[in-house]
Amino acid sequence: MSPPLTLLVTGATGFVGRHLVPLLRARGHTVVAAGRAEHGEIGPDTEWAPLLDGVDGVIHLAARVHQMADRDPDPAAAFRRVNAGGTRRLAEQAAEAGVRRLVLVSSIKAMGEHTPPDRPLRAGDPPRPVDPYGASKLEAERALFAVAGRQRLEAVVLRPPLVYGPGVGGNFTSLMRLCDSALPLPLGGLANRRSLVHVANLAQALALAAEHPQAPGRVWLVRDGLDLSTPQLITALRRHLGRPPGLFSLPQGWLARAAGLAGQRPRLERLAGSLVVDDTPIRQRLGYAPTVSVEQGLAETVDAWRATWPTTRRAERENGR
Repeated sequence: MSPPLTLLVTGATGFVGRHLVPLLRARGHTVVAAGRAEHGEIGPDTEWAPLLDGVDGVIHLAARVHQMADRDPDPAAAFRRVNAGGTRRLAEQAAEAGVRRLVLVSSIKAMGEHTPPDRPLRAGDPPRPVDPYGASKLEAERALFAVAGRQRLEAVVLRPPLVYGPGVGGNFTSLMRLCDSALPLPLGGLANRRSLVHVANLAQALALAAEHPQAPGRVWLVRDGLDLSTPQLITALRRHLGRPPGLFSLPQGWLARAAGLAGQRPRLERLAGSLVVDDTPIRQRLGYAPTVSVEQGLAETVDAWRATWPTTRRAERENGR
């Protein structure tokens, strides 16, 4: 175990932060948990100094997150201001305050959306982000390493794939809603693979990134360990929801045309494409060993989501609707 540290966690009230903060405290660390109320709007002018006094390390979760339907008039500028500009400012002020290490939670989207044809993505592969969110995360990584190169600051970056678990929102909740319908889905013929990481496993990896002497100066990829195809994921979610798989196959050309007509081609490309990561280095060098299996994690995620249903929704499901 690492000696006790004082760690600032930004975005501590968010999905990952709510799982990370208790874990860090259970490992003996003192946590300064900062949400929007403490650090305010994030950008190039954020004043982080009051939160950094006496801090040994920072885990930077706070970010402008990827949204499927971002309506900002200039989303690229907004992502860069928060994710890149905010990270640069935090790194500079952390270095000035004598903070030893800063761990940045980036995203696999900093590398792109798809796996090479013959192997999983590796941390050293050339990054090719395809959207403003991914580009802003890559810029944030580079800003952190640039500051660390000039100052006495250890930089660590984690690029998680799709994060799920109790309390997840966004696209994963949308997928659960779809799986909870009786709608047959024409995705049974997809033979893709996608890596996932349960939020508790990600929290474990972040704790190691903050503690381990071999963590600094590198980008780390992390995953649960079992990569699923889209049909396997849908089948598992529907099983935990008490529904049959409800999958059938259509030629991908037909699927692509139908998705294009419906304005859903980007969503189909994400569902149909493969995005698998190689997390061998973090397992071998930092001792990362996920404690939550994919099957257990999906069951927990579905159970937590079902617990949020109103009484009327539960009654409808019990009556088979």
